[in-house]
Amino acid sequence: MHQMTRDLLARRKPGYALEREFYTDPQIYKDDLEAFYYQEWLFVAPACELPKPGSYVTYKVGEYQIVIVRGADQEIRAFHNTCRHRGSIICKAAKGTAPKLVCPYHQWTYDLDGSLLWARDMGADFNPGDHGLHQVHCRNLAGLVYICLADQAPDFDSFADVLRPYLVPHDLENARVAHESRIIENGNWKLVWENNRECYHCSANHPSLIRTFPEDPRVSFLGEGAVPDYIATHFAECEAAGLPAAFRVPEDGQYRVSRMPLVPGTKSFTMDGAFAVPGKRLGNVTLDHAGVCNKFHYPSTWAYFLPDHCLTFRVTPVSPTETELVTSWLVHKDAKEGVDYDLRHLTEVWEATNDEDRRVVEDNQLGVNSPAFVPGPYSPAHEVSVDAFVDWYCAKLSARLPAALQAAE
Repeated sequence: MHQMTRDLLARRKPGYALEREFYTDPQIYKDDLEAFYYQEWLFVAPACELPKPGSYVTYKVGEYQIVIVRGADQEIRAFHNTCRHRGSIICKAAKGTAPKLVCPYHQWTYDLDGSLLWARDMGADFNPGDHGLHQVHCRNLAGLVYICLADQAPDFDSFADVLRPYLVPHDLENARVAHESRIIENGNWKLVWENNRECYHCSANHPSLIRTFPEDPRVSFLGEGAVPDYIATHFAECEAAGLPAAFRVPEDGQYRVSRMPLVPGTKSFTMDGAFAVPGKRLGNVTLDHAGVCNKFHYPSTWAYFLPDHCLTFRVTPVSPTETELVTSWLVHKDAKEGVDYDLRHLTEVWEATNDEDRRVVEDNQLGVNSPAFVPGPYSPAHEVSVDAFVDWYCAKLSARLPAALQAAE
């Protein structure tokens, strides 16, 4: 079956969608997990989800169970959520707070740094120091927590150095989650990403979003050539206000960050275009028309950082044709619902947009499932970023497939 993946990659037609098997085949799904989700840095949660020592969140990706916890020293660490005794899961809730990590099976007890503190009746020769929780690479990037499951994690610092100046003005460490949405889209994870990478579909599908998000494809794709004058002017105004704004994209296209204008006269992702959190804005952005700092990082996240609040999105494959999308709306930690913001005003645009995207992706999956599906060409005006995502995916999978083959053998 790995040979099938090789053959499909070899005959991929540039500028066209991928073939049906990439979105349906169980073996390619396994290859995707091995090549991407088990090797790349993955966004798991805003750091504000872990406000104090003992705060934890759990995360499942593929066959792995992970727990991310803030230690007594305020450091955020990640561990395999598997007891070193007989393997029971330790933390079962999606999130919580605990003074110690205690296995519910035999009560083996771990400190917040993963070290084993107590195990009953294990004999005189038992050494607790040999049985701490297995650690997972973990980094806190200006309030965004990333993990990596690989034994040797790829470089993170160059990505972090680019992103940090864009994120710092939004002060995510002093945020809290005002609302969280968890949905399962009945579509392959790549279809979720492809849909996110273009606004070709926006006018017909997102009436709420396009009140504030520009339909100009140059706002949402990587693009080539000169920056349009109105975007260049916006970049200059933001930079003058101390806000990094210009496009930053690495050579391989794995991430992008930029600070783009919204529809003229609007300030935030709301139905009326006004700030969603006027009473207690998150961050230190004083330029009301700073627009939105757009950030994506394959394979697990995109995010929007506005002058008043921020949104993070986490993409996790569940099966060949199912994907979990977790959306968090972040506000200032002291912002009070009903006083500083109205929850419906804050969330209604992206609650609607997520549901509309779910329907679009699921319709796309239903059509791709047909044996009659033949990949069509991308629009050179609107789908440049979709093509770029697929190029990144194919290049990375091609490079890592030999390792996956060797592991399988």
